[in-house]
Amino acid sequence: MKTLTTTAHLEPDTESVIRVIDGADHACPDPFISLRIGNGDVDVVLIADLSAASVLRTLAQAAETAASVLDELATRAPEGAI
Repeated sequence: MKTLTTTAHLEPDTESVIRVIDGADHACPDPFISLRIGNGDVDVVLIADLSAASVLRTLAQAAETAASVLDELATRAPEGAI
């Protein structure tokens, strides 16, 4: 990954969109995907080529762990965090 540090606040209506860039008839010599996260005003876009599948899986596992922690926190504070 190239160096970038940013902060974004995820809202319940935050969208995720995957686009496959593979060329006409799937003939692109270097296909890749873009993973866009955002609402259109400000988006974070991750670009991943064929060698990055394991990184995306690791990111997905970290996101799942973070979601589980949020679920646990929500049970302790049903009114939401202050």
